[in-house]
Amino acid sequence: MIRIGLLGAARIADRAIIQPAARRSDVVIAAVAASNLEKARAFAQQFDIELALGSYDELLARADIDLIYNALPPSMHAEWSIKALQQGKHVLCEKPFAMDAEEAKAMVAAAEACGRLLIEGYHYRFHPVFAEVERLVKSGELGTIHTVRSNFSVRIAETPGSLRHNVPLGGGALMDLGCYPLHWLRTLFASTPQIVWAGAICPKPQLDSSFELRLQFPNGPLAYVGCAMSEHLSRHHDASLYLEGDKGQLEVLNLVAPHQGHTLCLTKNGEAHEYQIKGDTTYDHQLEHTLSCIKGEAKPLTGGQDAIDQMQLIDAAYKAAGLLPRGFVAAGTA
Repeated sequence: MIRIGLLGAARIADRAIIQPAARRSDVVIAAVAASNLEKARAFAQQFDIELALGSYDELLARADIDLIYNALPPSMHAEWSIKALQQGKHVLCEKPFAMDAEEAKAMVAAAEACGRLLIEGYHYRFHPVFAEVERLVKSGELGTIHTVRSNFSVRIAETPGSLRHNVPLGGGALMDLGCYPLHWLRTLFASTPQIVWAGAICPKPQLDSSFELRLQFPNGPLAYVGCAMSEHLSRHHDASLYLEGDKGQLEVLNLVAPHQGHTLCLTKNGEAHEYQIKGDTTYDHQLEHTLSCIKGEAKPLTGGQDAIDQMQLIDAAYKAAGLLPRGFVAAGTA
């Protein structure tokens, strides 16, 4: 039985790990730690968690916790993931992995030094829909892919305490949303692209409410990447990927959360074929993958050098748009 401790009483924890764990017999959510005991107790009561703790250190010190789910703000990912690793815990850390590449390097080094797993929670990565996209790209069915368009935009209103709108905590459209299409493309084309152009709209200093990129992959396609979290978007949600090759085209709708409904449309020889791929929730597949890695049955698909490369690209994108990487903003250099 793998015993999971929740680092932070975060709303995302319910669908990201509490519900998936409840559907299994080999794991249990054993404890939750929050910034204060009252908050932890309320969360534990709501989700029927056995133990509530009023500090993060208390959770990490427990010998009966095997895996930490880190859903703290990105500004706290590095500090508390490293502490958890040093206490002998495996860590599933929410995306984005860190505030910048330097933090990511320190986190990965700590995981290697401690001999523990540190997996980044790009939950889409573990779903059969993304495996199908990978298969089509690698099989050559689309031919040479020359153009890619990808977007993840969600209508998000700014509310008091909103993490996404708080730059020092790791907010911004690119960190919260654009990281997904960047990760799709880096994974599919197994390389780091050159940034051809980058631009952002910032309603407040350093806070990107939308971000656009043009990327050129080595010996690969030109990619257009967009993301936005404006509450005035015409569509509430858009998580789309379009791949155009000289033999065919593929459009994928809702690649982030395909379990909530998705479509793949493959066009070849002028004929379009729409279909879906069966699967559980992305979070069920993520937990399954994490447990398989803990058991030594699989190697992590995220984390490690992938996480470092991802943060390096995000850092470079901010710089190319004339903004500061989040780590620099948090350090008070803005």
